[in-house]
Amino acid sequence: MDSLGAGNHTAVTGFILLGLTDDPVLRIILFILILCIYLVTVTGNLSTIALIRISSQLHHPMYIFLSHLAFADIGFSSSVTPNMLVNFLVETNTISYVGCVVQLSSGAFFGGIECFLLAVMAYDRFVAICNPLLYSTKVTTPVCVQLLVGSYIAGFINAISHTISFSYLNFCGPNQVNHFFCDFAPLVRLSCSDVGLPIVLSSITVGSLVAVTVCVIAVSYIYILITILRMRSTEGRQKAFSTCSSHLTAVTLFYGTITFIYVMPKSNYTTDQNKVVSVFYMVVIPMLNPLIYSLRNNEIKGALRRQLARRICS
Repeated sequence: MDSLGAGNHTAVTGFILLGLTDDPVLRIILFILILCIYLVTVTGNLSTIALIRISSQLHHPMYIFLSHLAFADIGFSSSVTPNMLVNFLVETNTISYVGCVVQLSSGAFFGGIECFLLAVMAYDRFVAICNPLLYSTKVTTPVCVQLLVGSYIAGFINAISHTISFSYLNFCGPNQVNHFFCDFAPLVRLSCSDVGLPIVLSSITVGSLVAVTVCVIAVSYIYILITILRMRSTEGRQKAFSTCSSHLTAVTLFYGTITFIYVMPKSNYTTDQNKVVSVFYMVVIPMLNPLIYSLRNNEIKGALRRQLARRICS
């Protein structure tokens, strides 16, 4: 028996991830597809961060928040994708106990940051559209720093909560996780100890994080919608909708998949459906975010054109 702390012992030193499929041909196809998605994710988000840093026109709170969202997307995808790619090429998909802890906590950390940042960006849009004359006094540099620090603290609390919950689980039997990464729910099903406290702790943390951020986003967009409907200028309405459309698309994709995985009754969908949605949630969405913001934001497209023009001229 390997000791893992006072009162917590387990006979399991690693887990077998059953992955997405056993078909060898499909595994190769998925490897190529997900590798391409991951490369686009890292390249796209790094490009977004670099563009915002080097373009003085984008040195505004909205884009500072976007650069940190891009960083969170890289971390969120990287918490599961590299291991998943390796597992497509090996016969037995194994991960150590420590590796499982790292994967679980890192996914919770970057996922928590992303939730909070989406709420922060909704608040930023609310102030910009509903109180434009007070924007420079309400969204100051100290306020931006506080909101960013709060986002990272939220991610840290979420990660610590999942790590502590996992540490309370004892594993003394089957070690096959019916997923492509160390997700908390399938790990709970493998535990041979009382899972009441770990489930309650993780549920309170995740539930509080999601509830708070959803409320902030919902209230912000209710006020934004009311303000837009009161605008007499068609051009003003179009500009306001254009400002919010990319963020609202990202919010819909992110929280839509969270709702499917964590809110809908488990009897409504199968484990295979859960895996597919998780791939979209943890692998595809981090790739889509930079595309959504770059294709639907004139300021980013303008900054990109200027940088390309400078490169060509130099």
